[in-house]
Amino acid sequence: MTRLFDLLYHQLENKPLEKSLNGRDLEGNWISYSSQAVADASERAACGLLKLGLQPGDKVAMVVYKNRPEWVIMDFAMQMTGIISIPLYPTISVREYVYILNEAEVKSAFCGGGDLFDKLSTAKESVETLGHIHTFDEKEEAPFWKSIFTEEGRDTLEAVKAKIKGDDLATIIYTSGTTGNPKGVMLQHKNLMHVVVETSHLLKINAGESALSFLPLCHIYERAVSMAYYYLGVSTHYAGTDNLSGPEGDLAAVKPVLFTTVPRLLEKIYEAIYNKGLTLEGIKRKLFFWALELANTYEIDKKYSLSERIQWKIADKLIFSKWRLALGGNVRMIVTGAAPCPVKILRVFCAAGINIKEAYGLTETSPTLTGNTMEPNGTMLGTVGYAIKDVELYIDGTNGDYKEGEGEILARGPNVMLGYYKKPEINAQVFKEIDGKKWFCTGDVGKLIQGKGGREFLKITDRKKELLKTSGGKYVAPAPIENRMKEDFLIEQIMVVGDKQKFVSALIVPSETALQSYCDHKNIPWTTFEEMITHKKVLKRFRKIIDSYNPEFSHIEQIKKFVLTPNPWLPIHEDGSDAELTPTLKLKRRVIREKFKKEIDRIYAE
Repeated sequence: MTRLFDLLYHQLENKPLEKSLNGRDLEGNWISYSSQAVADASERAACGLLKLGLQPGDKVAMVVYKNRPEWVIMDFAMQMTGIISIPLYPTISVREYVYILNEAEVKSAFCGGGDLFDKLSTAKESVETLGHIHTFDEKEEAPFWKSIFTEEGRDTLEAVKAKIKGDDLATIIYTSGTTGNPKGVMLQHKNLMHVVVETSHLLKINAGESALSFLPLCHIYERAVSMAYYYLGVSTHYAGTDNLSGPEGDLAAVKPVLFTTVPRLLEKIYEAIYNKGLTLEGIKRKLFFWALELANTYEIDKKYSLSERIQWKIADKLIFSKWRLALGGNVRMIVTGAAPCPVKILRVFCAAGINIKEAYGLTETSPTLTGNTMEPNGTMLGTVGYAIKDVELYIDGTNGDYKEGEGEILARGPNVMLGYYKKPEINAQVFKEIDGKKWFCTGDVGKLIQGKGGREFLKITDRKKELLKTSGGKYVAPAPIENRMKEDFLIEQIMVVGDKQKFVSALIVPSETALQSYCDHKNIPWTTFEEMITHKKVLKRFRKIIDSYNPEFSHIEQIKKFVLTPNPWLPIHEDGSDAELTPTLKLKRRVIREKFKKEIDRIYAE
């Protein structure tokens, strides 16, 4: 298998399923496609694309609010016609749609949910190449996606499929970026296929078992893992993030063995568990916090004594089993990526039998470069794992004021992109030749740590472009400080500031739910969230939190002052104002600095 659509026939021939792709309809009922139905629909859609006049090499955009089988079917249809897919985020502005659609010269688009048809229609007025816009939901004002389905042109389709090679361009994915216009990452069939094949055996899930998919399919992370599910013959259930928990939620309905997520969701689950523990009384409360303290001591691959094993069994039966039940009861593995996950979160969940494995990669690397695994000595907490097969890593410490052993992470392998679309000047900057080898510069800073079994584990220490430089000329990496501070349940979001200043400070968004629980527990009368973050006792508590973590960092890295702000940072604002987060929930530091300029100036004016 060298082409992505080969996965269709691999599943059909080796692991056919009655419920291969699954999603909820507008009434909330589950609709399932068998392996045969997915192949048939993909081929009929592909014939329809060719009948529309689209040709190999043309660009077609796709955007949905919630993951759904139709997205995957159209993706397969584009692959087998040689059409280059342009996945779009649903939350970006019309202005950004216009930029991407024009640069990629998109000729057609498919969308589903909410106001997406309207947004694309508005963008279409400024995009000369854009012709048809079809919807996955039947609407009077828009053509339905199934209206293109046809049996005509089967011979033509087969001829087109036969000419497609693994080296051919499959998709251009526009990275959200923290500054400037998005860049189109060009990925070949073989780039993605390498990740699909070489990561699938690391996923602890078997043919016929169920996986839940709710991270956006427009992001390469979820798209690649969905393809790995298809390769493994897994029954994939597509959903959104708005109906995951609770007795009627998707976790309870699907009871997945595996799903992927981002750290923020895990942090919210942990916060909810912790806050529930605060409401308990008597022996139940004591048992809860005893189990939590026990979890904080957990070590992977450690051999425990008989008395320790008895303690773990008691904690598991009384406490941890309930946590697993809240995630459906069958979860064997959760893969987290896209942002650093606090070690405390990883440790506690792993202790509870919920094996969270942190992985690392970029859109430019299809995405996986490294991952922690379920194998013996396959995990080192605090790292993003070891390199997958045929991927090489190099730590380049030559350009920067790095600590010993640290440097920019460079990578090479069959999963690395062709380059950025129409950006030769940027391509020249992100690829570097060392000793005759061409390396991709990730922009992340890290180091390699020797682990058991001879594996080298990668630890991310910061983003190269996010290093702060104090007025004293000292470099400060904000990410490790932020990730450590966020381990406290009262801190929802945090950004370290201090570039060109004498000392380091922080902007903090408290967790409103956790703060209310804390105030109730401490008998502090609650008024409003805005007022509570100025309360003397609350400020004193946050000062204590920061002071408890500060000793873990050098003097110059320690947070001297902070400001609490009530409004959470979001990836989109309904009023059209600049979002503080990218669609993948990374901090847009420039935007946040501009929005809180007065607060930052006040910190350093005092």
